Amino acid sequence: MIKKILIANRGEIALRIIRACKELGIGTVAVYSQPDIDSLHVQLADEAVCIGSASSSESYLKIDRIISAAEVSDVDAIHPGYGFLSENAHFAQVCASANIQFIGPPVSAIKMMGDKNSAREAARRAGVPISPGSDGIVESEAEALKIAKRIGFPVMIKAVAGGGGRGMRIAHHDGSLIQGFHQARLEAEKAFGNGALYIEKFILNPRHIEFQIFGDTHGRVVHLGERDCSIQRRNQKIIEECPSPIMTPELRAKMGEASVKLCESVGYYNAGTIEYLVDEQGNFYFMEMNTRIQVEHPVTEEVYGCDLVKQQIQVASGEHLSEHVVNAKPRLHSIECRINAEDPMKNFQPSPGLIEAYYAPGGRGIRIDSHAYAGYPVPPHYDSMIAKVIATASTREAAISRMSRALSEYLIVGIKTTIPLQRAILQNADFSQGRYHTGFLERFLEQGLPMLEN
Repeated sequence: MIKKILIANRGEIALRIIRACKELGIGTVAVYSQPDIDSLHVQLADEAVCIGSASSSESYLKIDRIISAAEVSDVDAIHPGYGFLSENAHFAQVCASANIQFIGPPVSAIKMMGDKNSAREAARRAGVPISPGSDGIVESEAEALKIAKRIGFPVMIKAVAGGGGRGMRIAHHDGSLIQGFHQARLEAEKAFGNGALYIEKFILNPRHIEFQIFGDTHGRVVHLGERDCSIQRRNQKIIEECPSPIMTPELRAKMGEASVKLCESVGYYNAGTIEYLVDEQGNFYFMEMNTRIQVEHPVTEEVYGCDLVKQQIQVASGEHLSEHVVNAKPRLHSIECRINAEDPMKNFQPSPGLIEAYYAPGGRGIRIDSHAYAGYPVPPHYDSMIAKVIATASTREAAISRMSRALSEYLIVGIKTTIPLQRAILQNADFSQGRYHTGFLERFLEQGLPMLEN
């Protein structure tokens, strides 16, 4: 039985995990970098340990310091959240060697599904549709050109260890392929320490649909439907919703079955997400798997009436999947807006600094996951997301209306945020009618539509 958990993360996800632990009667240990000393996760955890300076490489990515903090605090388990070390197989192995439970999937699954090239091969073996592309890692620009000519432009160049939109480039011709190949490799080496790339056919005007899956250590795997993550910029999501406006019961059943089958084939357990591209004809293609909890997990929780973080901890404790999760059915519509400390009017320039005044919206059907507060200094060293607003209602139309109302109430003074952009998107006719794809935001911004004030 897990009695104390160290949270190897920061910000809203650390706070989210602490709250789940408190409800389960489990003790918590926060780790933090020096600039995060005043963060809410540090204040609300039962214990807190400083693990380094501002740089992630000297704190939240420092495995030896995290393990030392875990051993000194005498914890039973570590929850990695998302980002940082959450999909690091070596970290999971080190946890095991220190006799500390890693709250996540088995190391073998992290290795296989965390590498996009081997994940594509696993999907192919499991009979899950994959888009045309390279058979493995592409070693040179000459090989990349040969593959692109075989499958046809446009193509997507992707880092095998990528995430968050880094190490990805779209190429429409020979020149952009050569340039993008080298740019993606350098970016991937810098971000992940791995510059290996592969190439796949670029699907025009696709929807980005992901399926939430969950497995236990007793061999049972289920899915909890889909999330539509097509509203994104630079391959990073800013609005997500569940269910997807394009989903039919038949397509959901087909994609859900494929997702479960893939996870069963690799012996997967705990939370995970299978990501797909869906073309305009309703064909779906495996894109990648995230072997962790997702930023956008709250919309699934609201629609399916479950607590995914609690279930992660329970599965890590050896429990069977809850019947409440196994039998969960979609019953509402939920939309999430990621509130980033960025200026959308200046090409999403980061906007760190002191939050001088802060007022979060409330009311029926509004959930705020945030570590922000009045007087909180948003540091420049980490991801710019400071909050998530989740609006849930009986219909999509009502959820959009509720989200619009909530964003109009949200007051954050002292920094720029993405709230004005998100308010404008919600008022767009194409979005309100569910007519959008992964290129929506780029075209929306090209129109030069005026955005509302903060």
